Amino acid sequence: MNLSDVKLVVTDMDGTLLNENGEISPNFYNVYDALKANDIHFVAASGRQYYSIVEKLNEIKNDITIIAENGGITKRGNLELAKTLLSKDNTDAIIPLLRTINDVFIVLCGKNKAYIETKDLNFPKLLSEYYTEFDTVEDLTTVNHDEFLKIAIYHPTSSETYIYPHVKHLESDLQVKVSGQNWLDISHKDANKGFALQNVQKALGVTENETMVFGDYNNDLEMLERAYFSYAMENAHPNVKQVARFETKSNNEQGVEFILEQLIASKQK
Repeated sequence: MNLSDVKLVVTDMDGTLLNENGEISPNFYNVYDALKANDIHFVAASGRQYYSIVEKLNEIKNDITIIAENGGITKRGNLELAKTLLSKDNTDAIIPLLRTINDVFIVLCGKNKAYIETKDLNFPKLLSEYYTEFDTVEDLTTVNHDEFLKIAIYHPTSSETYIYPHVKHLESDLQVKVSGQNWLDISHKDANKGFALQNVQKALGVTENETMVFGDYNNDLEMLERAYFSYAMENAHPNVKQVARFETKSNNEQGVEFILEQLIASKQK
């Protein structure tokens, strides 16, 4: 396979395209312009809320595809391409279980907004980095006016250690993903970035050999498997490094841009 074959670039956001402060590098938009000039389509795929991804990539939001909420919804501009919902019966069954876990914050992720029920005054500030549209309610199980894409659960120390053991048994029926150091997501069985990427590939007529993917955490595993040019960040979870075919620099060293510059150079030979 040759780099020059690539027609589709897909990157995670947190821990991948964004640095540790949640920032896009100043160099990214120059690189993006070169991708566009070479007819390479760009996809941002994240566990973040759709509106939060748009906020980060506002300059190019109408030209790219966005896979949000770990594959729960896919949009290009204002066009909704796909969504995979978590049923109200599922959310009503899962939320009481999550309330029994110590020191966690539960986020019910709707298509229009996210919803929290915590009285903690600090959590909304933390949440606003990932969810720009959210409301605080008395009881999450009483929210009936939205469609639900997933439930995100936050632990201040480690989601893998303190949340996952309590919800692992749900994996037979649902998608359970440790999506970051502090986050774990529960969604429909088919809601993952890889399934969403497969649909994008089909729609664009792009093969796995023509796809480049970057990721750093367990919620990126399925989409890394959908690309020959699969890159783990230097800062990636060990599971990601095991699945990815290649490795790049860390998110703080602009590891995505480092490889994309090589891709652009390959197109100019």
